Parts: sequence; C-alpha cells; structure tokens
Amino acid sequence: MANDVTSLALVDRIERLANLTGPSGHEAPVRREIRAQVEPLADEVWEDALGNLYAVKRPRDGGCSGRPRKVMLAAHMDEIGVVVTHIDERGFLRFAAVGGVSPAVLLGQRVVFQDGTVGVVDAEHLEEIKDLKLERMFIDIGAPNAERAREKVSVGAMATYHRTAERLDGGRRLAGKAMDDRAGCGAVIEALARLERPCHEVTAVFTVQEEVGSRGARPAAFRVAPDVALAVDVTATGDTPKARTMAVSLGQGVAIKVKDRSVITHPGLRQLLVERARQHGIPYQMEVLDFGGTDAGPIHTSRDGVPSAVLSIPTRYVHTPGEVVDLGDAEATVRLLVQLLQDEIPL
Repeated sequence: MANDVTSLALVDRIERLANLTGPSGHEAPVRREIRAQVEPLADEVWEDALGNLYAVKRPRDGGCSGRPRKVMLAAHMDEIGVVVTHIDERGFLRFAAVGGVSPAVLLGQRVVFQDGTVGVVDAEHLEEIKDLKLERMFIDIGAPNAERAREKVSVGAMATYHRTAERLDGGRRLAGKAMDDRAGCGAVIEALARLERPCHEVTAVFTVQEEVGSRGARPAAFRVAPDVALAVDVTATGDTPKARTMAVSLGQGVAIKVKDRSVITHPGLRQLLVERARQHGIPYQMEVLDFGGTDAGPIHTSRDGVPSAVLSIPTRYVHTPGEVVDLGDAEATVRLLVQLLQDEIPL
C-alpha cells in the first residue's frame, strides 16, 4: 500500500492537485487549492501580478550552525494544454498547442475546458499517420453548428486532458495527467508541513507558465532574491522497453539533476544534496537530461546569479494523459528537501 513508502497526506496532495485543470496562464484553480493547503503551514502567503503563489516559512531562533540563508523552492502549477483558434460553421474547434503537446498523443483523447465543457480530439482523413499535424486536428464538443459551439466555447478558451489520477501497483504508483508538475507541488507542500523548525528563511514559490518558457520563475526569483534555489519538477526515465538511454528509473529515489538544456546545476549545492541523501539513507539517483528545462533555468541567472539545483521526481510518459510516478520517489524528494532546510547550507 502507499503508506508503506510514503505518507497518505502526500499521496492525497498529489492526487487532488493533478485532477485540477490549470493550463499555462490559467492556473487559478490550482493556485486556490495550493493556497488553502499552505496557509496553515506558512508564516506569510501572497500572490504576485503574474499569479505566482509565495509561501514563506521563517527560521527558528538559534540551534542552527552557520549563516541562515534565503532559500527559494520552485514548483510550477501549470500543465500543457490546447487553445481554441477558430470555430467552423459546423461547430468543430481548431486549436493550437499550449506547451509541449504531441499530435500523436492527442488523437482520440478527451479534453476538458475550465467551464467543464468536454470534447473529443480527432483529425481530418489522413493517408499516413506521419501527416498528422496539429493544424489538421479539431475538437468535437458535440455542437451541431457554430452558434451552439460558441454558447459553450470561445476563441482563446483553453483545455487540458480530461483524466483523473489512478493508483497503480497497490497504491505504490500514481498515473494521470499533470503529474508534471503537480507531483512537485505536492512534494513542496508536504516538505513545508514537515519542516517544523527550519534553519533558513524558506520561500516556496508555486510558479505560473513554466510549460511555455518558465515565465513566472524569473520575476519570482527577482522578487525573492534568494541565496540558494531549488526547483522541484519531474524528469523523464529510461526504464521502459526501448526507451531513450537515460540512467533514471521509477522507484529508485529522487533524481538529483546534473544538467539539462536550461541549467548546469551548482556543483557545491548538488554535492551537498548527495551528501545529505547518503547521510540520511534517502534513495537517490543522478539525472543528466539532454533536453528540456525547469524553473531553475531563469532562477540561476537572476540578479547577479543564484546557486541553483533541481530535485526531480522520475516520471514515465511525460506530457501525456498517463504520466506515472512512483510515490516512494516523491517521498524521497520530500525527505531530502526537509534534511537540506533544517541544517546548515555551507556554500
């Protein structure tokens, strides 16, 4: 069962967040839920003009060696989706991608708009699947004509995959849409819940618009001006049949990132995470990702530079409606965050 490897609170947090609809730029339902969860845990909570949500937990008095640091944690609230670009006379919706959406994954899926309208994605007749492009696809919401369609959906409306999270392997794993990055959000919230006496001023930022270029993280980092930062996100795995070669597997612990296309993580901070994991018996693995990026990208180049690292939750089938995480890996992420924040950070 899930409570063999992780707390039921953590499972519940991830599950509830993953089931919400929150494409990039429209994260309000997710932000409301996270705010409700973090307000009892933080000393101060606020939102900025872009919609980033901040939760601050101040350090305890005395008892910590070394200088207290301002530590920023970042986990993004948004998920990939689609946006309506045109409604034709028969009521079919044409659309564009919001973030990294695959036409092959979209075909035949159900999507849901934020008002609850559900549609099915299909495509024009194709001679070969290689001809499948987003511009040849459409959403059918069951409307008989454009007038009826416009009663429900307008140009500019966004939708996401219509799926609910499901527990697999006796509750040890979780499958669903938006594990990227609701799993990371859940891990950060749970770390705040367990962090009773932090050594540092911790500002958890639940960011907007990561999937379209980490747009929320940059102003958030400028505002927090942290001494140290950690992004908490998901990463791909190399443990499925004929997967791309990658030394990350489900169930082997939190992944400590070495690099991706947005960041080469700070060597000292990365090594400190490895040492804390070893010291406290937390399972971990090293991640080298040759594509993609996280909020650590804009954060580490903010102001005059911020030593930054990334803790990744291994996830199969990223950017599909069936992303799979191992809850033991999420638990390891929480434990490593707590161990880092309740002791000296000698950088």
